[in-house]
Amino acid sequence: MAAAAAAAVGGPQPPQAEVPAPGLALDKAATAAHLKAALSRPDNRAGAEELQALLERVLSAERPLAAAADGEEAAAAGGGGGPGAAEEEALEWCKCLLAGGGGYDEFCAAVRAYDPAALCGLVWTANFVAYRCRTCGISPCMSLCAECFHQGDHTGHDFNMFRSQAGGACDCGDSNVMRESGFCKRHQIKSSSNIPCVPKDLLMMSEFVLPRFIFCLIQYLREGYNEPADVPSEKDLNKVLQLLEPQISFLEDLTKMGGAMRSVLTQVLTNQQNYKDLTSGLGENACARKSHEKYLIALKSSGLTYPEDKLVYGIQEPSAGASTLAVQGFASAAGTLGQLDSSDEEDQDGSQGLGKRKRVKLSSNTKDQSIMDVLKHKSFLEELLFWTIKYEFPQKMVTFLLNMLPDQEYKVAFTKTFVQHYAFIMKTLKKSHESDTMSNRIVHISVQLFSNEELARQVTEECQLLDIMVTVLLYMMESCLIKSELQDEENSLHVVVNCGEALLKNNTYWPLVSDFINILSHQSVAKRFLEDHGLLVTWMNFVSFFQGMNLNKRELNEHVEFESQTYYAAFAAELEACAQPMWGLLSHCKVRETQEYTRNVVRYCLEALQDWFDAINFVDEPAPNQVTFHLPLHRYYAMFLSKAVKCQELDLDSVLPDQEMLMKLMIHPLQIQASLAEIHSNMWVRNGLQIKGQAMTYVQSHFCNSMIDPDIYLLQVCASRLDPDYFISSVFERFKVVDLLTMASQHQNTVLDAEHERSMLEGALTFLVILLSLRLHLGMSDDEILRAEMVAQLCMNDRTHSSLMHHIPENPNPKSGIIPGSYSFESVLSAVADFKAPVFEPGGSMQQGMYTPKAEVWDHEFDPVMVILRTVYRRDVQSAMDRYTAFLKQSGKFPGNPWPPYKKRTPLHPSYKGLMRLLHCKTLHIVLFTLLYKILMDHQNLSEHVLCMVLYLIELGLENSAEEESDEEASACGPERCHDSWFPGSNLVSNMRHFINYVRVRVPETAPEVKRDSLASTSSDSLGSLQNSGTAQVFSLVAERRKKFQEIINRSNSEANQVVRPKTSSKWSAPGSAPQLTTAILEIKESILSLLIKLHHKLSGKQNSYYPPWLDDIEILIQPEIPKYSHGDGITAVERILLKAALQSRMNKRIIEEICRKVTPPVPPKKITAAEKKTLDKEERRQKARERQQKLLAEFASRQKSFMETAMDVDSPESDIPMEITTAEPQVSEAVYDCVICGQSGPSSEDRPTGLVVLLQASSVLGQCRDNIEPKKLPISEEEQIYPWDTCAAVHDVRLSLLQRYFKDSSCLLAVSIGWEGGVYVQTCGHTLHIDCHKSYMESLRNDQVLQGFSVDKGEFTCPLCRQFANSVLPCYPGSNVENHLWQRPSNKSIQDLIKEVEELQGRPGAFPVSISSETNLSKEMESVMKDIKNTTQKKYRDYSKTPGSPDNDFLFMYSVARTNLELELIHRGGNLCSGGASTAGKRSCLNQLFHVLALHMRLYSIDSEYNPWRKLTQLLEEMSSQLGNEEQQPEVPILYHDVTSLLLIQILMMPQPLHKDHFTCIVKVLFTLLYTQGLVALSVKCNEEDRSAWKHTGALKKNTCDAEKSYEVLLSFVISELSKGKLYHEEGTQECATIIPVAWSPESMEKYLQDFCLPFLRITSLLQHHLFGEDLPSCQEEEEFSVLSSCLGLLPTFYQTEHPFISASCLDWPVPAFDIISQWCFEINSFTERHAEQGKALLIQESKWKLPHLLQLPENYNTIFQYYHRKTCSVCTKVPKDPAVCLVCGTFVCLKGLCCKQQSYCECVLHSQNCGAGTGIFLLINASVIIIIRGHRFCLWGSVYLDAHGEEDRDLRRGKPLYICKERYKVLEQQWISHTFDHINKRWGPHYNGL
Repeated sequence: MAAAAAAAVGGPQPPQAEVPAPGLALDKAATAAHLKAALSRPDNRAGAEELQALLERVLSAERPLAAAADGEEAAAAGGGGGPGAAEEEALEWCKCLLAGGGGYDEFCAAVRAYDPAALCGLVWTANFVAYRCRTCGISPCMSLCAECFHQGDHTGHDFNMFRSQAGGACDCGDSNVMRESGFCKRHQIKSSSNIPCVPKDLLMMSEFVLPRFIFCLIQYLREGYNEPADVPSEKDLNKVLQLLEPQISFLEDLTKMGGAMRSVLTQVLTNQQNYKDLTSGLGENACARKSHEKYLIALKSSGLTYPEDKLVYGIQEPSAGASTLAVQGFASAAGTLGQLDSSDEEDQDGSQGLGKRKRVKLSSNTKDQSIMDVLKHKSFLEELLFWTIKYEFPQKMVTFLLNMLPDQEYKVAFTKTFVQHYAFIMKTLKKSHESDTMSNRIVHISVQLFSNEELARQVTEECQLLDIMVTVLLYMMESCLIKSELQDEENSLHVVVNCGEALLKNNTYWPLVSDFINILSHQSVAKRFLEDHGLLVTWMNFVSFFQGMNLNKRELNEHVEFESQTYYAAFAAELEACAQPMWGLLSHCKVRETQEYTRNVVRYCLEALQDWFDAINFVDEPAPNQVTFHLPLHRYYAMFLSKAVKCQELDLDSVLPDQEMLMKLMIHPLQIQASLAEIHSNMWVRNGLQIKGQAMTYVQSHFCNSMIDPDIYLLQVCASRLDPDYFISSVFERFKVVDLLTMASQHQNTVLDAEHERSMLEGALTFLVILLSLRLHLGMSDDEILRAEMVAQLCMNDRTHSSLMHHIPENPNPKSGIIPGSYSFESVLSAVADFKAPVFEPGGSMQQGMYTPKAEVWDHEFDPVMVILRTVYRRDVQSAMDRYTAFLKQSGKFPGNPWPPYKKRTPLHPSYKGLMRLLHCKTLHIVLFTLLYKILMDHQNLSEHVLCMVLYLIELGLENSAEEESDEEASACGPERCHDSWFPGSNLVSNMRHFINYVRVRVPETAPEVKRDSLASTSSDSLGSLQNSGTAQVFSLVAERRKKFQEIINRSNSEANQVVRPKTSSKWSAPGSAPQLTTAILEIKESILSLLIKLHHKLSGKQNSYYPPWLDDIEILIQPEIPKYSHGDGITAVERILLKAALQSRMNKRIIEEICRKVTPPVPPKKITAAEKKTLDKEERRQKARERQQKLLAEFASRQKSFMETAMDVDSPESDIPMEITTAEPQVSEAVYDCVICGQSGPSSEDRPTGLVVLLQASSVLGQCRDNIEPKKLPISEEEQIYPWDTCAAVHDVRLSLLQRYFKDSSCLLAVSIGWEGGVYVQTCGHTLHIDCHKSYMESLRNDQVLQGFSVDKGEFTCPLCRQFANSVLPCYPGSNVENHLWQRPSNKSIQDLIKEVEELQGRPGAFPVSISSETNLSKEMESVMKDIKNTTQKKYRDYSKTPGSPDNDFLFMYSVARTNLELELIHRGGNLCSGGASTAGKRSCLNQLFHVLALHMRLYSIDSEYNPWRKLTQLLEEMSSQLGNEEQQPEVPILYHDVTSLLLIQILMMPQPLHKDHFTCIVKVLFTLLYTQGLVALSVKCNEEDRSAWKHTGALKKNTCDAEKSYEVLLSFVISELSKGKLYHEEGTQECATIIPVAWSPESMEKYLQDFCLPFLRITSLLQHHLFGEDLPSCQEEEEFSVLSSCLGLLPTFYQTEHPFISASCLDWPVPAFDIISQWCFEINSFTERHAEQGKALLIQESKWKLPHLLQLPENYNTIFQYYHRKTCSVCTKVPKDPAVCLVCGTFVCLKGLCCKQQSYCECVLHSQNCGAGTGIFLLINASVIIIIRGHRFCLWGSVYLDAHGEEDRDLRRGKPLYICKERYKVLEQQWISHTFDHINKRWGPHYNGL
């Protein structure tokens, strides 16, 4: 243990008592037993004293040991046992004493037996995997450990798995937090009844020992904490904690013994008397005194007082940490933290002073200072918690304290203690450097305590929990306040939080806020809060700190130099600290009985708002160019209003303030709406990107219902209660488009640039439409809202289930019941959307399951208004419209370009009826009239969007008109109104038909309207009061608004108005610099109806296009079928409006008919000034250019698409002609190539060779073939393991090493192929380029500094044409591409002649058209590509020879490359050639070129003619015996052990190229005889003795028939008799019989065996022939594959009859007498088996039937993989990896990125990818469910093959829903692996630097 800093002096016991006296030490058990006996007596005082003395000695904290502060002395002072010895000794003593002389383990078991555990209570720390079931949870924080979850029954529940962020505890068994139905089997039984009572003596010793032990621990904690002048460094604290580790672990183990021990611990921890006796520090024990001093100092330094502070020492000595401010008299100051901590606060301020303003200090006005700084400890528990906080919540301590929670008594005591320390926790948290970790630990504790409603209520009542929390939060925020600059910078008295402070930036406040939200979710607690007026006032005070924070000022000149990112902090703070608690409170105001609460909140909210308006000096105009998105007070007010009307049936007017307050309330929310439009119009562009970020966050799904929705609702409330004219004019003024609303064609806008006018006008109208049509808080039910939200999201884009959940604003309070995923969510989803299952195109992107709107949703529910409100990006609105258009076209509903549809709204709640008055006010009608006129006259800056909105508003007005009012009524409001206004009344229906004749406008003198007439009035009335000249009216919105404002404010007679008005309007007169305005009178003579009809003509482009429909069909008026929802464009909209107008009044109907009767004269051509014409032309030209560009782009895209389709289709066999390499006509001898870089075509020549773009990659796919059909399963338990013995690679490896053991090395290397693992696969995209062009291309790539996904230094590049990944160029051999037909003419030479020719040709060294001696460019390139091929794979996959670097090695490697490529192509064709046709790779095959390169290099190594296997195949050698004479030299490999396919490749590559077809066929025929013989030999070995003798006999009889050489029976019998001469068949011991399966061989099965044995060779040979001679492969059925291929290869004589069953032997064509050559071959075998019969036999049985390679089979459910692997330990480092991964090829378990398993700077995954896949690795990341591909030095995330029930991935298991295998995806992955197309299909590659 950490001990005192210095040895204490004096004291009752001898200071040198290092260890108890030896006698005691020897026999702890005896002592313990003796003491236990003494204590069991009735009078146990003596025993107790003895025990105390012993404990004093053992647990004394005054051993001169390592003190935390000066660790160096530790070793010296520690005495013999080293520092840890004494502690261990003490622990041993404790264990012995607890057990009372028995064994400690038995004691533990005994105690456990009395555990009445009804609760699980398992405590976990961060990153633990736990479960949460929403179906079973009562509290949203409920969580279960994996074990309890899997033991319970949660089928069909809404649960998910999650990684714990902060740690937690299992709630199984706690019915306060979860429903009992969800308990697991262990915790279902209420077991307290049947647990026997704990015997008294079992825990008696514990009751004596533990208090001392815990006190000892506390003393160490005191000692270890040195309070230096600055905050103690973490290092010191951690040192102390490390030393204490064993002690705390011991306590933790005690808690795990179960309920009996926990209750003892609870007694000890909460017993006040014990604490007092032991810790008062008053005894003569110096050590205890010193310890108590340290404790008091620690209290002091925390700014806390100890209530009765009689002990004064420790304060005067400066060394003892008296530098704390408390001592210097600060404690008596107002005591806010701002001042207490000012020493470190100010320094921080200095250092980060950038852009920070001075903090504001508030004098404290909270009720109770003692909450903040008085702390008194009365028990061990309290002081333990104090130190836990002081040491910043060490994980071990937290776990111990939480482990005790299942004890109910402890739980209550601990919760009270926690609350008592709440303020202190906050102070420590603020100072902490590790605030994140600490926050997590705090929440880890508090969530366990406060989620329990009963407990929360108790603490609220007994410990003033609410007061404490609110006060602590207030204090916390007070430390970072600054003066607000909103509105009135100089005189503002308002303070706001500074979002730049660490406290907000790092979310340090979240633990406290989350606790607050947690307790408000309990109804009983929330009610107390809502009833307590004092608390509400304090809380509103707290909220007002956030009102107006993070103010933005529009930059008008320079771009801001430093973009602050504080807005994140501001939005997070408002959401977490203000909105979340608000939703919590709202959830308890659901019923009528709770009206009182709402009234309270609204009342204090209004008071706080009033104070705020006063503090910022607000009168009636907002300051220009300023906006804050944070108005939490407004939003509280709005949300409680909404709740009051919706749920509590409160009368809205009873909670609304007066008109003046409403006018103030609407200003700031309206300012935000206008600013949004400004930001989208790029008016704030100089403020940087962050302002756009704010505008987006404001409407984003997590924030919208706490921000924009309440704002709009508040504006709707204000609009419904204020004068409509005032409101409308305010809107246009805020949006700065007042000056635009003039009839004149030109105007001056004093506050807005012309380029922004159009989008601001659109913004203003859109805002009005939203304001008038949104019903979210005005009458929609929760389900309707959910449906509308869902439809809006789905209309923008098809969405996955999780993105829908993410985008739909959930009701932020978790207890509201409408959470995504709840029943209503799923049912609404299935009602509005169809599920599109994921589809897969090969080479296409991985798609996920998507939801797409049903047709009827587009038809009836698509709501553009909702879409506009919810879009974060403007492009989403366009996307929704495009999808809508596509739907209408497709369903044939509307062919053209539709306008956003008009949708009937949910009826308004009666309280908000006033909102519709906006549609019936003159101001709006004048605006609509003006805009219609301007659009008709083609004024600039108007768009279709504007017209759309105007018509929308008119239609809304008609929908919501009051009953037709009489004209008298309208004019009743006063004579003065009547003459001077434009319209007679305020009803839209009647105003529509009102004709307006003349309008007086103010225009610049340059305008075309200016008539030189005397009517122009003086310009004194610059935006003059309304002129009443009888003929014309001028209209000024601003003046109108001022007038209304004055009316509302003064409520007095009209004279007062007259006096005030000019003054206010003068402020708004145009600045002097503007050109002079004059007045002109325009003749208009239109009404809204006539304008609409003309618009119809204009839109349709025809004169008189409108004809009233009711003239033909009067029914329309009687029974109008106006649908609730209408599609169409502007024309249909106009028709709809006219019909509705006619329906609503007969007058309108008549007027419409009249207007239509007057055949409208064409609109007079406007006088267009030259300047205007220019701009119009410009616009038109731009439009045309744009269209042209679109067309070009579309064409380009389609070209690219068709190209990609041909280039990228990976799976479909193509029979098309290769792209460039066209088949040559007979007379053309040279192939022509196109270079994709320089574009020239021409042949490949020696000086300027052309090459194919190729990708070389090492591959081990072939090696993964196995011989059984069933693919291996991924192991998911310890029993299942995968062993690689049966893979193709392993078998070939064994064979080669076996041969090398007994035969001559050089000959072994010719007898087999390598490359099953790490073979080089060559693929091309089919494009060619000149090699010199390629070099310059590479140079340019090297100089190009753009980050590429590939490494140019390694020779990597992308094909310049198709961008396919490549890393080399394969030179094309000059000459024709497909060998000349002369070569292919069959000559009639006999086979003997051909054999001789072949031998001669092979003998000619380097007989090549190109002589190698002359270094040409071509030969250089061939050499360099050969080097590339060698470097592609690792050395271990190239060198198999015993003598390193021998030429045989290269020879073996080269022909194996050819083998690898042929075998892989065979696998790509599905393992056989039945499908026939051209090569799968069609144009992308490069085998021909590859063969040339290999052949050129093979010819450099001529084989000694005597070793050439060709001789052995075609000649009888005379002196057989001579070979054996030479004993000491190893023999050559017998020809029957040779791999025939390898021989084929050696023979062909040794021939001069181009090859003659005859020679090819000759070689194949000769090799077939050998192959057939091998088949017979293998067959003979496989069968048993009786079969053999029978066959030997039957064959011998037929030996002399005419074609005995072509009868397998004869041949087989001959083979058996020859081999019987040796020992091959002899040593058939008992063990041998087991391996050979007894098969009844019939002639059919033997024939089948022989055919299967020969097929692999025939397939490879046919492929080779196809590539060398360009012949197509025939397609066939599987059963006839043998015969078809053999005839295609020319093995079958042409006259062969196919009637009788086909016999493979008929293909034989022996070059020399069969029996002679066979006996020669068998002789070699016999001579070998003389010595090694076993091996001889093993080598003869070759496995020829390999199945296709597969990845491991995965289990259906991902959880099975996850549960097994995520806790599995790594076999290398035996730790549980942080990122476990498993290889899907071989099932190896590896640590991703684990430094533990790093070898020579390679991490384990990279290493494994090289060993297992020669550089290609496919790993499943267990914790993320995704697959990662490693290819060489790059890697990419491939995606996941596990999808959830909605068909989507869950990367990183964030959602934790159950995942199921998606077989199609897994197939795609396997396909890409087998076809080596990872590089081409996956686009996102990055370098891994060996770190994976």
